Amino acid sequence: MSPIDDTFLSGAMDFTIRLWDLRSPNCHGVMHISGRPTTAFDPEGLIFAAGISSESVKLYDLRSFDKGPFATFKLGAEANGCFWTNLQFSPDGKALVLTTNGTHIRMIDAFKGTHLHTFTVVPNAERLMLNATFTPDSQFILVGSPDGVVHIWSVETGVRVANIPGYENVNNLLNPAINSMAFNPRFAMLATGSFQTCLWLPALEE
Repeated sequence: MSPIDDTFLSGAMDFTIRLWDLRSPNCHGVMHISGRPTTAFDPEGLIFAAGISSESVKLYDLRSFDKGPFATFKLGAEANGCFWTNLQFSPDGKALVLTTNGTHIRMIDAFKGTHLHTFTVVPNAERLMLNATFTPDSQFILVGSPDGVVHIWSVETGVRVANIPGYENVNNLLNPAINSMAFNPRFAMLATGSFQTCLWLPALEE
């Protein structure tokens, strides 16, 4: 979803990326690419990134995306049949995170495409899609795991700073996986989704 208007991007298994507007049932633009895509707007809503075939990232100017990418980062294919499941800019626009259906998440420099960090999440024997979100200040990245734990890493150092234990559902059973998560852009509140949706608030030290 664009951060500045009602447009959004979709990536499809037919190897296309489409630009849509919530006010119209028809797409406003279509781009044919060479592989399975993931895509995301930058925080300014002026450019978008496209992850192609889980091995390269291309940056496009939204106003002239039909002219091709203005930057291409070749990262290499994922091992063991893993593929990228999502692509996301940090709120400050300096980093790109690529989630997978494996046991790791990549973070690269959004301007140069250079490797910054690799975050490992285990176990994931069932190849569930990992999901991640940044804190609004871009200082930390949070990743949901298949065993219901939220892992927190420092964006600057790549060091894991905390693990939040799994939460209980209405049947008092630990959720087997955190499938989706998002951080409130203005307040210190995290939303996670599994069999239920939970909201997390920080504990204030006295």
